[in-house]
Amino acid sequence: MEERLQKILAKAGIASRRQAEQLIRAGRIRINDQVVVEMGCKADPARDRITCDGKPIDFEEKIYVLLNKPAGYVTTLADPQGRPMVSDLLTGIAERLFPVGRLDLDTEGALLMTNDGELANRILHPRFEVNKTYEALVAGFPSREKLALLEQGIVIDGIKTRPAWVRVLQRRSGASLIEIVIHEGKKRQVRKMFQAIDHRVVHLKRTAYGQLCLGPLPLGKFRILSPDDLKKIFHTKFPLQSKT
Repeated sequence: MEERLQKILAKAGIASRRQAEQLIRAGRIRINDQVVVEMGCKADPARDRITCDGKPIDFEEKIYVLLNKPAGYVTTLADPQGRPMVSDLLTGIAERLFPVGRLDLDTEGALLMTNDGELANRILHPRFEVNKTYEALVAGFPSREKLALLEQGIVIDGIKTRPAWVRVLQRRSGASLIEIVIHEGKKRQVRKMFQAIDHRVVHLKRTAYGQLCLGPLPLGKFRILSPDDLKKIFHTKFPLQSKT
């Protein structure tokens, strides 16, 4: 049965649908030895020979991992600068897993990795509004009025963010530990949001996707997720009200 090429690549665990489009545009996908660059192309996995970088795609068993990413690791599968990659931490897993979204080089915490492009697409697509929870240690003591700006949405890079949920967890010497929940994934979004209210992020850690929490998982370690764990990702309701 013919399907859109992006969907086939996602099912095969090559990449999410968005990432699959990039592979197609780059000329890295072939169908029956013919390079494909059109987004609307369809194929039949049971009949056609589909390759990525010359290697036939394989519909392997789906694996889902929650990694506690340390700072200093990049969330890519290849780095021309030779920096440590998150895939280096997945010892004992033979399958090629890709990160679902990204964390900055200097950001720690929860990072989902999988070979299931369809699930990755659901998590990343804005319409599913999957919550991501962060703990941000920021310089100074943001006022209630400034935090309200984050809750209502604030303009960064010329675009207004969606409403967030914010609460102050702790006030330390010269800094505040703040929990913030968003369901967007713009590059360095949390850091830019706090910068927009003049409070620089000193340390940032993602603690949850939906209700799937990092918990006591040690830094640099991972665990395999169960079907019940995956359901928790899509529990997306914000708490009833913010607390400061």
